[in-house]
Amino acid sequence: MWEGVRTSRRLMSRQSQIWSRYSHDKVDIGERMAAVLRTLSRAVPLGRRMRALSVGSSSEPQFRLLAANFRGGLYLLDVERAALAIIRERMRRQGVAPVYPLRGDYTRILLDRDRTRRFLAEELGGERLDLIAFQHSLYYCPADRWGTLVKNAFDLLLRPTGAIHCVLMSAHSDDRSTTTWLYNHFAGKFFGHRNDQDLRLFGRTLRRDRRFAPAQVLTTTDRVHFFVDEFAALMSVVWMVLLYPSVHPYTPRQRREITQYVYRRLFAPRKPLWQDQDHLVIYRGVRDKGLI
Repeated sequence: MWEGVRTSRRLMSRQSQIWSRYSHDKVDIGERMAAVLRTLSRAVPLGRRMRALSVGSSSEPQFRLLAANFRGGLYLLDVERAALAIIRERMRRQGVAPVYPLRGDYTRILLDRDRTRRFLAEELGGERLDLIAFQHSLYYCPADRWGTLVKNAFDLLLRPTGAIHCVLMSAHSDDRSTTTWLYNHFAGKFFGHRNDQDLRLFGRTLRRDRRFAPAQVLTTTDRVHFFVDEFAALMSVVWMVLLYPSVHPYTPRQRREITQYVYRRLFAPRKPLWQDQDHLVIYRGVRDKGLI
């Protein structure tokens, strides 16, 4: 039991690796991203090498899919040095190119139109992108700023034909075995916080926004599972979901209560942790019905 409490300060990139290894999440993201690529391939000239920006997911498994499809340039923007170090080591070992790891806080860049323009000119070589991916990275931007962030990316970084793909944990669930319920319950109980990062609601808002009238805005929800037969690894992922210690500083007593709940509810009966996750795709310049 104490081992589960002690894992609460593991590096986020290590927690993400555990989640990636033992969950269906990255397969799900890969499947949805393949649908986006299929849509873009119908709309983009065959001879043009596509370019992409992946925000905050530089060391995750979808890197392979991105690197293979965006031969005009794949830009990986991440704030964590360890995640970028993984990519740089892989680039050296496997000769992966053209891939460009970039360190920075995407919210500082994309919430300001002048900074977004400078980012395009100084970091992206002045050439716009076919895909911008926010795969589990919008957590780090307040939901009431998503409109500004996405509008800047849409207006200033995306090509006339392109897509923005976002993935987030669903905001609402009554299932006590889901990541959403765990977060809403414990963050709500100890900090009075409720998850307002609702990607499906955001999609409905964009569809009513006249500034996105020419775009296709599509949403869907998938369920993915996570199961690992090691309690410390399970708890490491739980702390990542509960945003400890980066956002919520749970006390030792609170961490013990959370650890006991996870042990009794999930680990002892050998039940998986489930995640309902939402996908949002914004297509620009795509005439046919887009896939998601």
